[in-house]
Amino acid sequence: MIEIGKYHTLEIVKSLHFGLYLDGGEAGEILLPTRYVPEKWEIGDFIEVFIYLDNEERLIATTEKPFAQVGDFACLKVVGVDQIGAFVDWGLMKNILVPFREQKNTLRVGDTPIVYIYVDDKSHRIAASAKIDKYIDKGMPDVVLGQEVDLLIYQKTDLGYKAIVNNKYVGLIYENEIFQSVRIGLKTNGFIKQVREDGKIDLSLSKSGIEKIDDFAQILLQRLEKANGFLPVTDKTSADQIYDTLSMSKKNFKKAVGNLYKQRLITIEDNGIRLTNQKN
Repeated sequence: MIEIGKYHTLEIVKSLHFGLYLDGGEAGEILLPTRYVPEKWEIGDFIEVFIYLDNEERLIATTEKPFAQVGDFACLKVVGVDQIGAFVDWGLMKNILVPFREQKNTLRVGDTPIVYIYVDDKSHRIAASAKIDKYIDKGMPDVVLGQEVDLLIYQKTDLGYKAIVNNKYVGLIYENEIFQSVRIGLKTNGFIKQVREDGKIDLSLSKSGIEKIDDFAQILLQRLEKANGFLPVTDKTSADQIYDTLSMSKKNFKKAVGNLYKQRLITIEDNGIRLTNQKN
């Protein structure tokens, strides 16, 4: 069964001057326009294509890959606005509509909202919604402690950043546990730190899900090497200065220093720390 807005592997059944026709089963033959036809093909070959609707609302195939498909959350750019809503670029020739009723705030050209892509029940057209909360799975998450997951950062809160987990659930990355650049729309990998009894997910961007001394020690070692073996930071340096210099908390800095000192990789001086193989 052909699903609009999804990938399908279909058989080539006919060739005409304007493209190839693919076997869409009950949906009939579907055109793959010439501009998308691969260099090498034969009748009977199977080809992976993306199915959507053209400007006349007919099924059409393409070998281009959109930024997202139906059922996905994505950060897409608004490229046009008219009397029915805003249009976002999803990587194909035909943009998709975010109707006014599906906008949390009025969208303008240049905005980059997080949207959910769906097929409208009435028009059967592919559309997008910025009201993503209603598409989030509210059930108990099917994830486990330490599991690596796909994340899409979608909202800044007082506690940190909310992220869509595995294109399905919502989790939170706490502000004081973020030691890298994070922004709305960022797609990255993360790890399950905790699943609470109410189903809420705590996330971490580091592989342990909890502060891991060895990781921060390695980061500190690399920063020392880049700084010619010396960094003017000590346990008396302010937490803000340590974070600005090393992108880690003072607590993790002190653990990392202790770790490297025990390994005799650094010496601790009055005004900073130094690699043991570096001379004053």
